[in-house]
Amino acid sequence: MSANIFIDGQAGTTGLGITQRLAAIPHVSLVTLDDAHRKSPEARAAAMAEADLTVLCLPDDAAREAVALAPEGTRLLDASTAHRVAPGWVYGFPELAPGQAEAIARARLVSNPGCYATGAIALLHPLVTLGLLGPGQGLSINAVSGYSGGGKAMIAAHEAQGGPAFELYALGLSHKHIPEIMQYSGINRRPIFVPSVGHFAQGMLVCVPVFLDQLQGSPSAAQLADAYCGYYAGVRNVVAHSGLWTENLQPEALNNTDKLEIFVTANQAYGQAVLIARLDNLGKGASGAAVQNINLMLGGG
Repeated sequence: MSANIFIDGQAGTTGLGITQRLAAIPHVSLVTLDDAHRKSPEARAAAMAEADLTVLCLPDDAAREAVALAPEGTRLLDASTAHRVAPGWVYGFPELAPGQAEAIARARLVSNPGCYATGAIALLHPLVTLGLLGPGQGLSINAVSGYSGGGKAMIAAHEAQGGPAFELYALGLSHKHIPEIMQYSGINRRPIFVPSVGHFAQGMLVCVPVFLDQLQGSPSAAQLADAYCGYYAGVRNVVAHSGLWTENLQPEALNNTDKLEIFVTANQAYGQAVLIARLDNLGKGASGAAVQNINLMLGGG
């Protein structure tokens, strides 16, 4: 694969992560701008025209401006929230369903998923698709992420001052990942999403507690684990663990990888289960997913 890639917003956390990962891929060259021109509309448009693919690592409004700026026919991968549920954009989660990777490979416009959304959709979409979870089921999603997902200000606060050991946030229950979670998991009732940040740099756990008798057909927890194993069989970057998980889970276990793991833990006597996804918020939750999509869009698989 020989290609030129322009990362608009290369200096941010996700842009730096993508740059580091692309350095390990032969025959990929970066189109770069010096500091004096990296915010110039003319220079950015010229860089997009030179590149085979442009990756947007920008705040939402800036990403929308970049799309408007892009020359006709430019292939774009947007790592912001701006276009994740926008018409005409393909969602960049290759493991979502059969044919999704091929759709990404063909697309001109691809939106990179959010980190929390990746874990939640990986848990919910298979159950909806298999008829085990009704789309109108009331759900809560609880998650914890490393502080690197909070941007430069949060990173600086944690690294310079120690930061709080743990904090809940987005308590207005309107986190920006909820629309994509709903759209791509197949649920139509807004979930209660409670994200949190821990005093560790990276890593993530996303948890969905369920009452088994409220699921379609009242499946056992073991049947849910089997359903995940079947759905993700043969998928490279998503690993579903068979059986019921009883050990502790640490959010940092997949750091610096592009993997996602799925676990089901339960107490069958009480009819309760917790569905858990573990990933690196900077890996499969951001830069790693972007490079996976870049490879698909450039024909590298």
